[in-house]
This record gives sequence, structure tokens and C-alpha cells, in this order.
Amino acid sequence: MRRTLLVVAVGVLAWPSVGQDNLQPSLHSPEAMKWKDGPTSLPPGAQIVVLEGDPGKSGPFVFRVKVPDGYKIPPHTHPKPERVTVISGSFHLGMGDKFDPKHATVLPAGTYGTWPAGMKHFVWTEGETVVQFHGDGPWQIEYLNPAHDPRQQK
Repeated sequence: MRRTLLVVAVGVLAWPSVGQDNLQPSLHSPEAMKWKDGPTSLPPGAQIVVLEGDPGKSGPFVFRVKVPDGYKIPPHTHPKPERVTVISGSFHLGMGDKFDPKHATVLPAGTYGTWPAGMKHFVWTEGETVVQFHGDGPWQIEYLNPAHDPRQQK
């Protein structure tokens, strides 16, 4: 009986892993991340690094945005739920269609938040801030006031 169990155990350990040969982890250490200028849909000064997927296409994505102290994004919405994790700095989230710092919540480093598609909100930062976004693409931002949309400015 022991010999049979040993043969079965060795056979299981030696069995080739179906499809495992092509699987590799995707690891992104902070010092190896290559930050690029942020998308034109965000005000100037943002930097981005895409960690997984393509935020501009359908499917899952993960990206980080790094912005300087005092960075502001005017009131806007997203057509899909937004999911964020504050990695560093202080991310202020305000609700509504007017930029009003009195109606905001401070999200310190380590905070995770999600809000539904279509929610009107605005943000600003204290200190250099890194925020990770993830979800199902495409990721889009729609400004409530078209004059605030950096894509419309020359």
C-alpha cells in the first residue's frame, strides 16, 4: 500500500502543469516604474504608470497617477464606477457639481474608496500624491463644465 501511495505521489508531482509554462508574474517595484506624462484628459502636471491592461480599452486595468502638491481636478464624472487606493500623500474628494473644499473628505495614504458611475465629484491633493485606479475599461473622465476639460484648451 505504501509503495502504491508513493508511486501516485511521485506521479502527481511529476505531472506537467498544463498551461503553467507561459505564466509569469507581473511585478512592479516602485523604483522600476517608468512614469510618463499623464493623459491629456487630466490637467497638466499628472504622471501615470500603467501596471496592468490598457485603461483606454475594454477589460481590466490598473494604473497609478502621481500629482504634485495642490493638484486639482475640477468637477467631473465617470461612466463606470471608480475604484481608488491612495498610495501616498493626501487625496481630497468632494462631492457635487461645484468645487467647494468645505464639502470634501480627506483620504490619507492607505485609504481605499469606490463610488458609482455618474457621481459628480472633484479632487485636490496635499503633498505629492500617488493614487492607484483599477476597474474595467475603458476609463474615461467627463468634466461638468466643458471649459475645464484640458482636451479643449490650447
